[in-house]
Amino acid sequence: MTKYILVSGGVVSGIGKGVIASSTGLLLKMTGLKVTAIKIDPYMNIDAGTMRPQEHGEVYVLNDGGEVDLDLGNYERYLNVTLSRDNNITTGKIYREVIEKERRGDYLGKTVQIVPHVTNAIQDWIERVSKIPVDDTGEEPDVCIVELGGTVGDIESAPFIEALRQFQFRVGYENFALIHVSLVPDMHGEQKTKPTQTTIHALRGLGLLPDLIACRLIVQKPLEPATKAKISMFCHVASEQVIGVHDVNSVYHVPLLLQSQGIVEFLHKRLNLSSINLTKEMKERGTSLEARWKELTSRQERAFEEVSIVLVGKYTDLKDSYMSVTKALEHSAFRCHRKLVLKWVDASSLEPETQLSNPAKYHDAWGAVVSAGGILIPGGFGIRGTEGMMLAIKWAREQQVPFLGICLGFQLAVVEWARHVCGIKDATSAEFAEDAKDPIIIFMPEISKTHMGGTMRLGLRPTVFEPETEGWSKVRKLYGGHGKIWERHRHRYEVNPVMIDRLTESGMCFVGKDEKGERMQILELPEHPYFVGLQAHPEFCTRPLNPSPPFLGFVAAAGGMNVLQEQMESQLRSFHPPHPDDAMVSEDQLRNGSPIPPGKEALLTKDQ
Repeated sequence: MTKYILVSGGVVSGIGKGVIASSTGLLLKMTGLKVTAIKIDPYMNIDAGTMRPQEHGEVYVLNDGGEVDLDLGNYERYLNVTLSRDNNITTGKIYREVIEKERRGDYLGKTVQIVPHVTNAIQDWIERVSKIPVDDTGEEPDVCIVELGGTVGDIESAPFIEALRQFQFRVGYENFALIHVSLVPDMHGEQKTKPTQTTIHALRGLGLLPDLIACRLIVQKPLEPATKAKISMFCHVASEQVIGVHDVNSVYHVPLLLQSQGIVEFLHKRLNLSSINLTKEMKERGTSLEARWKELTSRQERAFEEVSIVLVGKYTDLKDSYMSVTKALEHSAFRCHRKLVLKWVDASSLEPETQLSNPAKYHDAWGAVVSAGGILIPGGFGIRGTEGMMLAIKWAREQQVPFLGICLGFQLAVVEWARHVCGIKDATSAEFAEDAKDPIIIFMPEISKTHMGGTMRLGLRPTVFEPETEGWSKVRKLYGGHGKIWERHRHRYEVNPVMIDRLTESGMCFVGKDEKGERMQILELPEHPYFVGLQAHPEFCTRPLNPSPPFLGFVAAAGGMNVLQEQMESQLRSFHPPHPDDAMVSEDQLRNGSPIPPGKEALLTKDQ
C-alpha cells in the first residue's frame, strides 16, 4: 500500500509548503524509499499555461508537455524524478472529468453532486497517479507527497479538503499522515502562536487532524522552546510533532533542518515505513544521496569567490517568474565553487525612453549590465522590453561578455545579429509586427492562432548537433560530446527558414537543429568566450546534483575561461544526461498526456 503524506497550509499562502513537501520527500528518499509527488491547485484553470507569470510565478513544463505549477519543479529537482501533467490536479481538470462522465451517462442517471462525485473523482485521481513509476527503478513509488495549494478555509479548497478527509479512511490510518504548515509571526522579538492555533482549529473542524505542525518563521531566529510548548498544548499534539522552519542560508539546507528535528523518525513510526522491504541497493542509493546532498550544502557554505550574473527580463517584479532559471544558475554556481550574485534588470529600463522619463533607473540598469560577469536573457512573450533586451545582447556580443539566451532570448539574439551584423535595419519578429516584411522570427505553421492553452510546441524534444561541431562547440562539450540531446520546449515562434542562409553566411552558427534539420534550436558564436542561445528551456531539467549544461557553461565562463575549460573537460568525462534516449512513446501518447513509461522519459518518435 502506498503511503500518503498530505502537506497543507494555513494563515497565508506562499510560506514554503512546496519546499517543505519536497524536503520531506527528499529525506525519505535518503532512507532508500521511492517517492512521488502530486500538487493540488484549487483554481478553475485546466492548467497553468495561460496564467501571467506576475500572477502565479513561472509556468513549469514537463516532458509530456504539461504546463503546470512551479512547485512541480521543486519536486523534480529535489526528488530527481520525472512527473507527468497528471501530477498537477486543478479544479478545472476535476470538473472537466466529472462533466465528461456525466455527458457519457457514466453516472446512470443520478444527480451529480460535489459529494460524492467530485470528491470521489479527486480521490481516484490521487490514487491512480500515486502508482505511476517516476524514477529509473521503473517501480511503483512507496510514498506519495500530496501538496494542497492555497490555505485551509479557502472556498475553492473545500471540495479537496473534503475529499482528503474521506481519503484518509479509504487508505487507512497507517497509510496517511498530515503535515500542516503555519506561519508563526515574529513581532518585535515575540513569536506569536494565535494564528497557528486558529488554523489548526479550522483544520480540525474540517475533519483533518495534523500529525506534524511545521511552524514557518520568516526570520533567521529558530522556534523557541516556549513557543513550541504553547503550540503543542493548544493544538493538541505532542512536542515532537511541532517543528520549526526558520530562514536558513538557502532552501537546500531545509531538508537538513527538518532532519535535525526528527521528522524522518516520526514519519517512520507514524506510517510504519519499516514494513516496506528495501533492497540493499535502494538503501545504498539513499545513503549516497544523503552524503552528496550534505556535500552540496557544505560546498555552498565554503564558496567565497563570487560570480556576477545579470538577468535582463520582462517579469523581474516577481522573482518566482524565473524560478527554474535562478535554480539552474544556483546549481551551476555550486558546481563551479562560486557564490552566485544575481542582479535583476527590467529590460524596459535599458531603453532610451527610460533615459528621458527616469534617468536614475536607466543608469542603474546599465550600470548593472556593463559590470556583469555574464548576461542572461530568459523566455517571455510580447514586445515590451525587447528593445532593451537586444541592447543588452549587443553589449554582450561586442564586449565579449558571456551570454546565454533562452527561448525569447535566443530569438532576440538572432534578430539583433540580423540588424547589426547582416545590416537588416528593420529586422524583427512576427510576434512584434504581424505585417513585417521577411521577419527573422515567424509563427510556427502548426500552432493554433485561436486557442492559447496547451497549443504551443511543448515538452521534451530532440536536438541534433551539426557533425562539424564536434571538437570545437562549447555547448556540445558541455553535453558530454553527445551528438543528440533532449530538452523541454515551450514556444510558438521559430527562426524563419528563408533567412537561415543569410544569417549563417554572415557568421552565425546554428550548431543544433531538430531531427529534420529544419528548425534552428541552438546558436553559438565560436570566436566569443561564451555566446549561446537555445530555443528550448534547459532550466526545466536542471538538478542540484546535475546542473543544466548550458547554464553550467555560462556560469563557468562568467567565472573565467579557466573555469569554463575545467567544466567542459569534466562534462566530457562524466556528463549524465537527465533524459536517456532508450525509451520511445508514440505521438498519441504524448498528445493525450499518457504516463511516462516506468523509469523512462517520454521521447518523440518524430518531430511534431
